[in-house]
Parts: sequence; C-alpha cells; structure tokens
Amino acid sequence: MTSDHGKLTVTRTKNCQKMMNLTITVNGSVDGDNGNRLLRESKSSDGLTEKPLPLSTSSEENDVVSSGFVKKSRDKNEDVQISTCKTPTHGLLSVIGRRREMEDAVKVELGFMVKGGVKFDFYGVYDGHGGSRVAEECKGRLHKVLTEEIVEDNNKEECGINWGITMEKCFEKMDEEVNRKTSGEEMVGSTAVVAVVGNGKLVVANCGDSRAVLSRGGVAMALSLDHKPDRPDELERVEAAGGRVINWNGHRVLGVLATSRSIGDECLKPFVSCKPEVTVSELTDGDEFLILASDGMWDVVSNELACRVVRRCLNSRMMKREPISVVGQNQAAEAAAAVLVELAIARGSRDNISVIVVDLRN
Repeated sequence: MTSDHGKLTVTRTKNCQKMMNLTITVNGSVDGDNGNRLLRESKSSDGLTEKPLPLSTSSEENDVVSSGFVKKSRDKNEDVQISTCKTPTHGLLSVIGRRREMEDAVKVELGFMVKGGVKFDFYGVYDGHGGSRVAEECKGRLHKVLTEEIVEDNNKEECGINWGITMEKCFEKMDEEVNRKTSGEEMVGSTAVVAVVGNGKLVVANCGDSRAVLSRGGVAMALSLDHKPDRPDELERVEAAGGRVINWNGHRVLGVLATSRSIGDECLKPFVSCKPEVTVSELTDGDEFLILASDGMWDVVSNELACRVVRRCLNSRMMKREPISVVGQNQAAEAAAAVLVELAIARGSRDNISVIVVDLRN
C-alpha cells in the first residue's frame, strides 16, 4: 500500500485496547531529497485505518511541527471518551528511513505483568545491526523473559522487586537465547532500551546506544547513557577484557561495532557486554512524558529539542490534518512520535528511526 508522493502513511488501531504497531518502509531510491519520498506502510494487525501525513521539507522545529498538524478544538464528549479507556496513553512510530533494510523493532505490552494487584506496562526499542533477527527476537521475547525472571527471582526487596538484579538476569538470559541460535550469524546483534511503568515507579534498562529521556518539570533528563566505545569507562572496560577500540569510520570495538554493549554479537564477547545499566525513578507530579528512541533519532535531535517538540504536541492538543476518529487513543502522543520521526528525517538521519512517546501526566 503506497501513499501519494511525499506523504507518510500513518496507521492506528480503532480499539483503544490495542497498540499502534506499524513499520514504514521505503519504496524506491534510498537517496531521497530531505526525506520527502515515497513510503510504504506494512500492516501488522487487523482493524487499521490509513491516512496520509504530509512531510515538511524544512528541518526547522517550528516548520516540522506545524506542517502536518493543526490544533484540535475540544470535543465536549472527548474527556468522557478518554476516561473510559483503560490503557495508558502512548504513541509510537518505526520507519526504515534511508536504509535499505529495516533492523529496528519496537514493543509495547500494556499490563505485561501484574504483581500484588498492580499492573505494570512495558515499552521497548531495539536497534538491530547485521540483520533484524536479534531485534525481532528481543521484541517477541524480552518482556516475557523479564516476567519469568521476576516470578523465579527470590531476591525480592521488602517493598517489591530488585530491578537492578532482575534486569541484569533478564538481559543475560535473552543474550544466551539469541546466541544459541546464531547458525553463522555471530555478527548479528541489537541494542535494547526498555522501560517498565507501574507501582509509582519508572524503571529503565539500557544496553547500547538507544536512549530513554524523561521530561520532568520542563527539564529533559536522560535516564540512560549511550554505550559508545569511546566513553571513558566503556573504553577502559573493553581494554581490560583484552579488546581494542579502533577509530575506523568512528570509534568501534575491534574496528567493527559502534556500540560497546548489545544483545547478541557472540563473536565480540566478552568485549561487547550485554549487561544493562538500570535506573529506577519514583514517578512525581512533575513527570510529563518519556521518550524511548533509537539512535536514528538521537544522532540528529538533542534531548532538549525532542522534549520541546513533544511538549508542544501534548500541550497544544495537536492532531493530524486529516483526523481519524479513534475513541480513547492519545492522538497527541502519536502525533508527537510522528513529528520526532519527521524531524529526524528532515535533519538528515540516514538510519532506521524508532520512537515511543509515553504520556505520564495521567
């Protein structure tokens, strides 16, 4: 299914209990003009509707935000409709961009676990390299492995879960799973940045150079640090394990991999680690939203700019110029994810781009 020239096809589920999950791929030359190219949408579930989203030819924040969206007037029934939807508000978009292959994967699993009567939600962005296999396996399995680990874990804190230990075990098991299936794919791997929201907490685990950023009280707060080979502590760790970081078209482990931690990449162990860095934050009234994204966006959009764009979309009640009636869906969060993707393309990103925006205000 192909859109008109220079338009992005956006798909949403009609039922608020379902997540929006789509992949947009390129149709035609990879050498487009400023991202204003033909794009083809791939559906992955039933009950979807499509509408074109005009792409801006400008890389300026104001132009991109306003090009495909208009302010939404309040519907007198809107608040009632939203309050009846039991799912947290979020939006996501994952696009192939200017790459020939799609290696990113995203996952949202609302209510993936219930503990002590409390529901927990899972959000994950996986940026594959050397192929899509590991990213796709993480998408299908990592949240399940996490649930299994929590059930099996005897190291419980008095008030809940020891998230640091639990996430480390989860990522290690996921790494073991994908490496058992290498079959000549020892150079295939994926970054992983995941967030768990529940019981008044926000837990982020990161392995690689995808990133999680929280907007709290109007301030952009990075909840993860990119695992780059030239990061001083990562460089020291790689060299202590007997490896080397070589500047070959950027700093790379053994001159090969541009991230120092990942899931998979069996042939680069132990220099490339699967151990995540974990942060646990208490949610506050000042928490606005969380952004999870692959480096296809973060390489060209700063934390501060990304938060500014999302805040504008959420606060100004932005919506698509060609509205789709989706009762209970957080169209503003979906709009925010789409604008960030468009902004990254307009700013010259040549990578796959995946973005999840989680509205924490409710």
